[in-house]
Amino acid sequence: MMRSLALAALAATAVALAPPGAPRTLKTRRQAVVSEPDAKAKVSSANAKRQVGNDAFLNKDLRARARGGTGVVNDAKLKIGIVGAGLAGMVCAMDLADAGHEVEIFELRPFVGGKVSSWKDKEGNHIEMGLHVFFGCYYNLFGIMERTGSYDLLRMKEHIHTFVNKGGELGALDFRFPVGAPVSGLQAFARTEQLGWGDKAANALRLGTSPIVRALVDFDGGMDMVRDLDDITFTEWFTSFGGSRGSIDRMWDPIAYALGFIDCDHISARCMLTIFMLFAIRTEASVLRMLDGSPQTYLHDPIVKYLEERGVKINLRTGIRDIVYETDSSGKPCKVTGLQVQSELKEFDAVVAAVDLPGAKKLIPEPFRVYPEFDRIYELDAVPIATVQLRFDGWVTELQDQDKMKSTEGDLSDGRAPGIDNLLYSADAEFSCFADLALTSPAEYYKEGEGSLMQCVMDSRAYGRSEAQIVQDTLDQIHMLFPSSKQLTMTWSNVVKLGQSLYREKPGQDKYRPSQATPIPNFFLAGSYTYQDYIDSMEGATKSGLMCADEIVSKADAIAAEAAKNLDLPSGKVPPNVPGRGPLDMTAAVTFVDDGSFDANENTDMSQRPASAPAIDSF
Repeated sequence: MMRSLALAALAATAVALAPPGAPRTLKTRRQAVVSEPDAKAKVSSANAKRQVGNDAFLNKDLRARARGGTGVVNDAKLKIGIVGAGLAGMVCAMDLADAGHEVEIFELRPFVGGKVSSWKDKEGNHIEMGLHVFFGCYYNLFGIMERTGSYDLLRMKEHIHTFVNKGGELGALDFRFPVGAPVSGLQAFARTEQLGWGDKAANALRLGTSPIVRALVDFDGGMDMVRDLDDITFTEWFTSFGGSRGSIDRMWDPIAYALGFIDCDHISARCMLTIFMLFAIRTEASVLRMLDGSPQTYLHDPIVKYLEERGVKINLRTGIRDIVYETDSSGKPCKVTGLQVQSELKEFDAVVAAVDLPGAKKLIPEPFRVYPEFDRIYELDAVPIATVQLRFDGWVTELQDQDKMKSTEGDLSDGRAPGIDNLLYSADAEFSCFADLALTSPAEYYKEGEGSLMQCVMDSRAYGRSEAQIVQDTLDQIHMLFPSSKQLTMTWSNVVKLGQSLYREKPGQDKYRPSQATPIPNFFLAGSYTYQDYIDSMEGATKSGLMCADEIVSKADAIAAEAAKNLDLPSGKVPPNVPGRGPLDMTAAVTFVDDGSFDANENTDMSQRPASAPAIDSF
C-alpha cells in the first residue's frame, strides 16, 4: 500500500508538470502580488538580490556569503545608528563593522536577541520567548554562526518529525531513508502513522499535483506557482483538488501552528508551500537542530563578542524617543539626520530600524507614511504567543520504561536522560510545538537531580487566560498526551506572554512587506517581517540583516556625500517632559537576571517613542 501511494503521488504529477513556458491553469482569487521578477525589483543592491528570487532557494553559496561578510571595505566611513539588537540588527551590524563603518546599536530591553531573547530569573532558571528550532535550510544563519564560532554548539536531531497524540500514541514524518529528497519525503508522507489510509491517499493526490512536484523538473515554474498562492489559505489550496479535512486536522494544522501560530484555515498557502518546497528540494532542509543551551549563551554572546571586538557600541535599556529628519520643499521627509536617544540628540549618517513589526509601527514617524512603502506596513499585524515552561521530578516523554521515567539519579547530562530528544508536534493540544529542553538543550536546561523541562508554545487560543490558568491547562494537556506523567510532580513553572510576536502570515500579506531600502535614501529597515523571500523566522531575520547591510554598503559613497549637507542639530536642547535615565548600559554580553519586575510583553515595541513626539524645531 505504501508503495502504491508513493507511485500515485508521482503519477499524479502529470497534471502539474506542464513544460516550462506553458500556460498554467491554477488561479488564485486575485492576481499574484509578488512574482519572481517583482521580488528582485524590491531590492537594489546586487548582493541583496541574491537573497530573493527563485535562485535563492537553491543557492547554498549564501552560507559562504554570511560566513565571509560582504567582502567590501568602503572608502566612505559612515556613522550608523541601529535601533534594535535582535538578530537582524546584530547581523546587519556585523557586516557594516567589517565594511569599515562606525556602528552604534540601541536596545530598549536589558538584553539582546529580540524575539530570540533569553534571560535568567532569580533562581537561575533560563527563561525564553518562544521555542527556537533551526531547520537545515537556515543557510544564512548557519553562516553567521560559523563566522562567530557558535555553529558547533548546535545539536543535530534525528531526521524525524514526531507527533504526540492523546494517550501517548505517536505518529511521525520519518525522513530517514537511504535515498534523499524528494524520495525521502515521499516515503515519509506515505508511511506516516499520523494519518489513516484514506487521508494518506488524499494527501498523496494533492501533493502529487502540487507546485512542489512540478519544481522537481521545472523549478522556476514550481516556485512561480507557489508565489501565486499568497492570496489563498493553505486549506483552500489543499482541499481544492483532493486534499482531505482529516489531513488538515491531524497533520497540517500542527505544522502550521508551529510555523506561524495560526491554523491552515488562516495561514497563507505560500507560507506553508515555501517550507515544503525546501524540504522537497534539499534533503537537509527538514533536519532539525537545537542549541546546546540558551540563546543568550550559545547564539547571542558570540555575536556580541564579534561586534565588540570591532568597536560596535551596544546600548541596552536605551529607548529611542524619535527619529530626526529633514524635509524637502514639498514637506515630505527626505533625509534622516539622527536619533533622539533618551534626552540626547545623536547625529548619524544613516539609520537602521531593526525592530519587530509593532516596534516599526511605533518608531517610524507618522509623516513617513506619506510614502506608500511605509504606509503599507500598517496593513500587517502580529500574533500573540505564550511560552510555558514546566519542570518535573521525572522524565515526561519517556513512554516505555516507568522506572526510567521516575529516576533522576546519576549524571543524566549531555542528552543521556530518557525520553524523546527532538521537537514535538501535537494535533490534540493547544501548544503548537514543544520539547523537553533538559534533553534537547541540556547544557543549561538540565539540572542534576531534576527531570524534564517541558517548553510549550501556546498561541491565541490560550493567550487571553491568566498565567495560572495557562500553566494548569498546559499541565493537563501534557498529562493527556503522556498519561504516565501523572505520576510525576511539577516542581516549577513560568509563563512569558508576548502580545505581538511573528507577523501574521495570513493570505495577501507579502505585498505589504517593505524592502530594506526605503524611499528615504539613508533610512533602512531590517527584521524578519521585511521582504526577504522567506517566512518570519530566525533565518528570515538573518537574511534581512544581511540584505540591509548590502544595501547600505552599496550606497555608502552617496550617503556620505549627502550627510555632508546635514543641517546642524540644535545643541544643548532637551525635549520637554523626558525623564532622565542612567548612563548607557554597555554590558551586552552579561546574562540579564530578572528580579521579578521584567515584563517581556511591555517591551514588545523595542522603542519608547511617544504617540506624539515633538518636532525637532519645537524645543
